[in-house]
Amino acid sequence: MGSIFSAALERTSERLDRLLGWDRLPLPIAILTLVGLRTRLRNRNLHDTGKGRRAAEPHARPADYLTARTIDGTFNDLNDPQMGALHARFGRNVPLVHTWPEPDDALLEPNARLVSRKLLTRDEFSPATTLNLLAAAWIQFEVHDWFSHGQGEEENPWQLPLEEGDPWFENPMRIPRAKRDPSGDPSGPPTYVTEDTHWWDASNVYGGNEELANALRTGEHGKLRIDDLGLPPTELEKHIDLKGVAGNFWIGLALLHSLFMREHNAICDHLHANDRDLDDEGLYQKARLVNAALMAKIHTVDWTPAVIAHPTTVVALRANWWGILGEGFVKRFGRLTANDVIRGIPGSPTDHHTAPYSLTEEFVAVYKMHPLIPDDFTFRSLRDDSVTQERTLPEVGALEVRTRLEEMPMTDVLYSFGRMHPGAIELHNYPRFLQDFKRPAGDEIDLAATDIIRTRERGVPRYNQFRRLFHLEPVRSFRELTENPEWADELEEVYGDVELVDHMVGMYAEPKPRGFGFSDTAFRVFILMASRRLKSDRFFTRDYRPEVYTKAGIDWVEENSMRSLLLRHFPELEPALQGVENPFAPWRQVGR
Repeated sequence: MGSIFSAALERTSERLDRLLGWDRLPLPIAILTLVGLRTRLRNRNLHDTGKGRRAAEPHARPADYLTARTIDGTFNDLNDPQMGALHARFGRNVPLVHTWPEPDDALLEPNARLVSRKLLTRDEFSPATTLNLLAAAWIQFEVHDWFSHGQGEEENPWQLPLEEGDPWFENPMRIPRAKRDPSGDPSGPPTYVTEDTHWWDASNVYGGNEELANALRTGEHGKLRIDDLGLPPTELEKHIDLKGVAGNFWIGLALLHSLFMREHNAICDHLHANDRDLDDEGLYQKARLVNAALMAKIHTVDWTPAVIAHPTTVVALRANWWGILGEGFVKRFGRLTANDVIRGIPGSPTDHHTAPYSLTEEFVAVYKMHPLIPDDFTFRSLRDDSVTQERTLPEVGALEVRTRLEEMPMTDVLYSFGRMHPGAIELHNYPRFLQDFKRPAGDEIDLAATDIIRTRERGVPRYNQFRRLFHLEPVRSFRELTENPEWADELEEVYGDVELVDHMVGMYAEPKPRGFGFSDTAFRVFILMASRRLKSDRFFTRDYRPEVYTKAGIDWVEENSMRSLLLRHFPELEPALQGVENPFAPWRQVGR
């Protein structure tokens, strides 16, 4: 009976979505429609690419693998210890036959540097006025936990000839090719492996290898090493490779790294007060579980509803954590059923649905949200809102973070981020400094052009084909793609054929549902993957329980939020947060 109802809901949801659009339906029907769409996506848009080079047996099981996350992500799934582990392959959300990259000559058309300059360049900053800049920092912070393809291959780079008048320092522009899976099937489409684990395990805070993870620890009471600026001590920088994702570090990431390292230590104190039998290792492992779960909760019930603030998605996303009966019901009566739609995903049965768990190349592609980052920053005093500094993006980048934090109290920097807006995710709003990004390791890249090349070479379908494979109608013309007639003309001039529009460019151009910071096309991936990251992880499902986390640990996750975390470590921020419903929305001006 359940499968019959599910199939009927799936069919009905697709019809309603195509005829009216889920975002125009009354709330109860809209919620059911999203549940049906998610079911369809689970059945048709999860595709296994195989295990990759970690197919061999993992290292010996750690003594506490049943109740603690491993650094390399093994043993999350006890029946398949390699699932989601370090160096596991990215999966796909489209059938593998559609993931072959185009031939090289077609892949390079239109020229990605031309797309960058003509369609993405920020002529004037367009703000996302419903959000604050912490929202932009947050998603980069989380992405550094979720996925990394590693450094590109230096041999035989892509070569992009430049137009006359292009000021780039070399012609042609060279972009390293993506690093392919060394164990890929030569008869199949290319595959790629992750340099992080696929799990939502806070590896961005705790490190992705044993050496760094151990160097971050004090060795006492489970705590992490933090200096006077609230960051890891400078001697740990020898463990950081600025050629990798660490080269993208900036002051926004520093705020969140500091916040969650402080939170880890506060959790250790709380756990120690409630269980004196936990030693240094026990406190560290339990605090890591709690901290990672709190990050996942904040992303689910605070960040995502702020970025896609349609009334339906706000309810739906909170239901991922609390169920459709809501937080109040769960806290009063408990999670009374195994059905995660009703009770929320935490503590429900683990389910990978139709493919082994992994993050996917399509998921990576929709998180290309660099327009969120401004080029210019205004820092203000929490005392009286006066301007204390005005800086550009390079002046708050990886090599300048400590200098800025020595000049300004962290409370002022947090307050400033709460008052500043990120950029809108749309055409002509890509950060200028990222189109000419001089990285700490010494190289120089156009990140916009690189984003486009990377998406093409990894076989992510172009915009219209992507829509078809996610059960959406393709657009028939540039005027149908965007409501902005000037953009439509520019798109036609660059692409000529609407079928050639890049996935990222199409998502930036298309109209957004009410309250959305990103496109409805991107949302289709989120419908599927937002719950999958929770539902596949045993530490969010079957092992989200006091016997694993401790009762004090579970209570900490259930009772805390982004607001309580900010105010625990920086109570001076309370006046700026008064009356602010979501901490990722603009904060109050104070001091005047």
